[in-house]
Amino acid sequence: MHEVAVVAFPGISPFHLSVPSTVFAARSRSAPTPRYRVTVCAEEPGTVATDAGYDLLVTRGLDDLAEAQTVVIPSWLIGREPSDALVSAVRAAHDRGARVVGLCLGSFVVAAAGLVDGREVATHWSAAPELARRHPSATVRSDVLWCDLGDVVTSAGVAAALDCCLHVVRTDHGAAFAADVARALVLAPHRDGSQAQYIPAPVSPAPSADPVEVAMGWATARLDTPLDLDSWARSVHLSRRTFTRQFRARTGASPSQWLLRQRLVRARVLLESTDAPVEQVAASAGFGSSAALRQHFAREFRTSPRQHRAAFRTSP
Repeated sequence: MHEVAVVAFPGISPFHLSVPSTVFAARSRSAPTPRYRVTVCAEEPGTVATDAGYDLLVTRGLDDLAEAQTVVIPSWLIGREPSDALVSAVRAAHDRGARVVGLCLGSFVVAAAGLVDGREVATHWSAAPELARRHPSATVRSDVLWCDLGDVVTSAGVAAALDCCLHVVRTDHGAAFAADVARALVLAPHRDGSQAQYIPAPVSPAPSADPVEVAMGWATARLDTPLDLDSWARSVHLSRRTFTRQFRARTGASPSQWLLRQRLVRARVLLESTDAPVEQVAASAGFGSSAALRQHFAREFRTSPRQHRAAFRTSP
């Protein structure tokens, strides 16, 4: 069982507190026994008031963070500074090797612990300017559903907490298992496309005036073909230099970095959901050769495409 510790605090939203338990403890046809054990803890165990007008009884303290493999900070109160005890407990858990997840405004606690200095962090769009002001060394993302750094995962607001926790399940147990959990919860396995975590804004069905959004849609539809930067820029009638500048300002990544991520996600989905040979997967994801796919896969995921398929492939 994967141990998950969720931190409760006075004034917490019951919805945000319930999200980790709802997703991680979900039962499905393929896994009637949950693969996570979720506990709720508080800095001061006992009666914890919520913002919904009723209280909770939390019997466990921050010592649980010392044993957890994943620590979840639900949406925080933006006007409250986290205590030294909480910050120290979160930092110690991370230093020990635990994954830290900040849901919505929980990113403020993650940032206060120094876990995103010089890195990316996602949060609710309305709080992004304040988070950026408090932590200028971090790149604050208000344009993604979640941001996964491997050891730290942060999400946008409210319903994106569900998307984020489902993404964690997908990372741990593969796309097929996560899809089964999503069905049990009547959730979309992926919101706004299978690469929602890398799309800086939901792709509207109506024509968009944003050239970067249009360019991302244009590239996503052509992942299996060679894409050069000049052609990509011309697709939205921009010069190469202007396109690169606007793309980085919009997404926080260069066009080539974003494209590589899209291709890696496409390869993962194909490996997990089809029996196509690795060579065919490489071609469909736009890598050109299986050797190129293996090289990038090893660098990003520390494993090979075949080992990933063996771990996550589920028969239809």
